[in-house]
Amino acid sequence: MWLLPGQNQSWVSEFILLGFSDDPTFNRILFVAFLLLYLTSVLGNGLIVTLICLDTHLHTPMYFFLCVLSLLDMGHITTTMPQMLVHLLSHFHTISFAGCWIQMYVFGALGLTECIFFVVMAYDRYVAICYPLHYTVILTWSICTWLAGGTLACGFFFSLIHTFLTMRLPYCGPNVVNHYFCEGPSVRSLACMDTHLIEMVDLVISVFMVVAPLSLILASYIRIAQAIFKIKSMQGRCKAFSTCASHLTVVVFFYAPVTYIYMRPNSSYSPEQDKQISLFYSVFSTLLNPVVYSLRNKDIKGAFLKVMGQSRLAC
Repeated sequence: MWLLPGQNQSWVSEFILLGFSDDPTFNRILFVAFLLLYLTSVLGNGLIVTLICLDTHLHTPMYFFLCVLSLLDMGHITTTMPQMLVHLLSHFHTISFAGCWIQMYVFGALGLTECIFFVVMAYDRYVAICYPLHYTVILTWSICTWLAGGTLACGFFFSLIHTFLTMRLPYCGPNVVNHYFCEGPSVRSLACMDTHLIEMVDLVISVFMVVAPLSLILASYIRIAQAIFKIKSMQGRCKAFSTCASHLTVVVFFYAPVTYIYMRPNSSYSPEQDKQISLFYSVFSTLLNPVVYSLRNKDIKGAFLKVMGQSRLAC
C-alpha cells in the first residue's frame, strides 16, 4: 500500500546524495572540473541561442529547432549541476523530499522532451534533403511551433507519471542515494516495497520515449541515405551528409547511455557505474551539442564572425 509522508513516522523526509567521493581534496578537483564543464555548456548553448536570434539568415526551421535544443540542454544541465557543485564543497549532501521530487520531475521532463525532439530534428533533415523544394511549405512556422510545443507537453506529461509513481513509494529508510542527483532508478532502489510494477510502467514509458523515437530516427535516415545516394556528384553527397552528421553524433551520445540506464532490469542496478554513465547524457551531451554544431556549421561560424564584426564597429 502507498502511503502519504505524514502517515508514517519512519517516512524519509530527506535524502543524502553520496556524490562521487568522500575525499575533500578530490572533491575540490572535481568542483573545478565540473564548474568549467557547466560554464562551457551554458555559455556555448547560450551563444548558439543568441546568434540564431540575432542573425536573420538563421531564422529557418533547422536553426529554430537547434535553438530549442540548446535551451533544453541549458535547462537539463542546470537542473543537476549547481546542486552537485555545492555538495562537492559542503559537508552536508542532503536534499529534501520535495526537492528530490522536483529535481527528478524537471530532469526527466527535459530529458524525455529531448528524446522526442531528436525525432523532430531528424524529420527536419528528412524534409530538407528528400523534399528540398517543398521544405518551407511543409515546415511552416506554425508547424515548427506545434512540433516544439508538442514535444514539451509529452515530455512533461510522461515525466509526471514516472516521478509520481516513484515518489509515492514508501521510503522507510535508509535514505542514502548513491548518486549525485535524484535519478529515478537510484531513488527507487531505496523503496521498502516491491517495485516490479513501477519498473514495468517505466519500461512501457521507455519504449514510447526511447525505442519508438530511435526507430523513427532510423527510418528517417534510411530514407535520407537513399536520397543521398541518388545524388550524382560526390560534392553534393558530402554536403548533404554533413548536414546530418552533427545530428547523428549528438543522437548517439545521448541515446546510448539513456537506453542503458532506463531500459534494463532493476536487478542489474550498479550505482557506481550508473553515476559515470549518467554524466554522458546529463553533462557531456549538453557540452557536445554546441561544440559539434558550431565547429561543423559554417552558418553558425559566419553568424558569430558577423556579430563580432558589428560589435567592433560599434566600439
